[in-house]
Amino acid sequence: MRLIIENIDKQFGDKQVLRSASFSFDGGKIYGLLGRNGAGKTTLFDCLSGEKGMDGGQVLLEENGRTRKITEQDVGYVYSLPILPEFLTGYEFVKFFMDINKDKLQTELTIDGCFEMMSMTEEERHRLIKGYSHGMKNKLQMLLFLITKPPIILLDEPLTSFDVIVALEMKRMLKELKKDHILIFSTHILQLASDLCDELVVLHKGELSAVPSELLHSAEFEQSVINLLKDDEHAENV
Repeated sequence: MRLIIENIDKQFGDKQVLRSASFSFDGGKIYGLLGRNGAGKTTLFDCLSGEKGMDGGQVLLEENGRTRKITEQDVGYVYSLPILPEFLTGYEFVKFFMDINKDKLQTELTIDGCFEMMSMTEEERHRLIKGYSHGMKNKLQMLLFLITKPPIILLDEPLTSFDVIVALEMKRMLKELKKDHILIFSTHILQLASDLCDELVVLHKGELSAVPSELLHSAEFEQSVINLLKDDEHAENV
């Protein structure tokens, strides 16, 4: 399985956010998307998920020997600011989600089994989402994609709101999940990227480029990325 990004352009007014951005992501790997705040990481995710249209280029999915254009159903998107129905309990929401996605369920799952995967207690399951912490809302978002298992999962700054214990649980889960998926998460935390990722991609001046794999766990890793990004005048709130 392979996600192929070909020459994506995206512009807001006179601001060119993505400039012929191209890259290929292989299945079975976790990719870290690095870039300064405002470099366009969220804009790229919005284009991949179909939330924003592209001004040019295309996104393809190569699977089982066939290549086709990506669809919204291919992508799971874990937002940095969770969008959830706060008037429901976590249990009610997951039950509703499973009911409307019966045709997409790939395994026999129970609602309680889903919550157990996320180490959420009985009390937390039956609490109104309105009362969830930011980290718990992110866990609930991720739970939805453990249920439907889209081939591509995008995570926008996924672990920054978790405490240490939950963050370790999530890292383990992501490493297990990558076997049958393409996982891409955006972050500006270099240590997190080097700890969790198989490969790193830098979004710099609207273009995508790979960080050489030999640098990933080397002493020069942080400085090499900093040197690349520190002159990025392109970054703004986009």
